[in-house]
Amino acid sequence: MKVVRTVAELRDTVEVSRRQGRTIGFVPTMGALHAGHLSLVEAARSQDDIVVVSIFVNPLQFGPTEDLAAYPRPEEDDLAAARAAGVDLVFLPSVEEMYPPGRATEIETGPVALPLEGAARPGHFSGVATVVAKLLNLVQPDRLYLGQKDAQQVAVIKTLVRDLSFPVDVVVCPTVREPDGLALSSRNAYLEGRQRTTATVLWRALEAGRRGLEAGERAEAVEEKMRAMVTAEQGAELDYAAVVDPDSFGTPAAAGPYLLVLAVRVGRARLIDNMRVAL
Repeated sequence: MKVVRTVAELRDTVEVSRRQGRTIGFVPTMGALHAGHLSLVEAARSQDDIVVVSIFVNPLQFGPTEDLAAYPRPEEDDLAAARAAGVDLVFLPSVEEMYPPGRATEIETGPVALPLEGAARPGHFSGVATVVAKLLNLVQPDRLYLGQKDAQQVAVIKTLVRDLSFPVDVVVCPTVREPDGLALSSRNAYLEGRQRTTATVLWRALEAGRRGLEAGERAEAVEEKMRAMVTAEQGAELDYAAVVDPDSFGTPAAAGPYLLVLAVRVGRARLIDNMRVAL
């Protein structure tokens, strides 16, 4: 496994593979790698000749009151996990390498980025779109692998790829969960003691919402059911619970498909999760 830290090294390395006619699968991450990230690596290994992983905690997608400084950065553990998973190339740049002095360009995101996470975290998706566009330009992969857990981010990136005509296939992989349903997330490391059990309320609320939709309940009633379940859980603070269209994040069609989405604070952790339901 090769580790590169500069744009020039990255370009030179992927160009060699491209000249050899090898396909490139790309998994962008912010590090603190867990089984969810590694499932994306596994998917890339199954379809592509070369697997590239980026590890970069992107400051543009953090608000002024968010956890940028505290975000976990276990570099040695991440490199060991990537090596064991069969990654071929890791891009591990500094902030200065990605955003040199004088940087002035950011990408504006459209309506899909406005509700829910977009409303809760102003500027977040502009930061996501900007760094992903830059990484796609540098790596020029054949396939981009993303996790379903960050469903609105996936929708924003799909729109970015479509609107800016990036020649890449977006592959969305299922959310990886603990046996009790908790979605794997780097922010799960913030959960302490009983908070870990409390956090399973996201999965339980999603399951209740799914059952409601399958029983014929209206989206508004399902939203209220999820809100009530989270609000009743001691130690859980609801940010939002909604039923949306999986692609536009607007109002879903009466016949679906539906996407149930949640954001809940448990202690220091702000956790998001979702579930797609097609009737």
